[in-house]
Amino acid sequence: MTTSIPNIGLGTFRLQGQVVIDSVRTGIEVGYRHIDTAQIYGNEAEVGQAIADSGIARDQLFVTTKIWIDNLAPGKLIPSLKESLRKLRLEQLDLTLIHWPSPKDEIPVADYMAALAEAKAAGLTRLTGVSNFTNAQLAQAIAAVGAAEIATQQVEIHPFLQNRKVVEFARSQGIHVTAYMPLAYGKVMLEPVIVRIAERHRVNPAQIALAWALQQGFAVIPSSTKRANLENNLKLQGIVLTAEDMAQIATLERNERLANPEGLAPAWD
Repeated sequence: MTTSIPNIGLGTFRLQGQVVIDSVRTGIEVGYRHIDTAQIYGNEAEVGQAIADSGIARDQLFVTTKIWIDNLAPGKLIPSLKESLRKLRLEQLDLTLIHWPSPKDEIPVADYMAALAEAKAAGLTRLTGVSNFTNAQLAQAIAAVGAAEIATQQVEIHPFLQNRKVVEFARSQGIHVTAYMPLAYGKVMLEPVIVRIAERHRVNPAQIALAWALQQGFAVIPSSTKRANLENNLKLQGIVLTAEDMAQIATLERNERLANPEGLAPAWD
């Protein structure tokens, strides 16, 4: 059983129906063992089907889902997680995250973190964590359940949004960070600085962006529907960026946030 979060996972955001089944099935075939989904993605049942069809033993896989904001209210979180488990055909999640904090903090952070802790105590999930929390909200979560109960803070991180304040605070509390959208929807492929570094290392720009995140200690959850990309995104061993490479990528920060849904996003740090 994997007790820590694998450093490379397969994201399933925006993938639906047969597309997500094929992506997860192929991903597992080429070696992914961490699959990341969410209630709002509307694909938990398909992800569950692909996992069931894979023939890989349950204890070899690490599966993450995320609780949607509609299910943060008292009495809703645990039933919604049981429904996610039913769709995923699993008895237990490896990691369950609060997907977004309650908009305008209508529901106090302490309330849904307590419900998440209750879900863990009931054996519905092995690990718990948060996603898209501001530093103030993460501090409230820590006050509610303790930093040890927050296995990761999953946030958008790529060369164009390096989210340094959030990373710094999470690390100061001993909380691991997972980077979602690490390829900025493919924009890293077109960035001249990254292209040049990739040419020097004889790899592709996506591999450089992923290696950059991994070298900082983040887990990454890229997504793809193409077998070649899924394979390449796993082939990061041996890519060691120099201090100069890292410094050049650091200059690409431009606060380019891609996940910023109106009415849902908090007041970012």
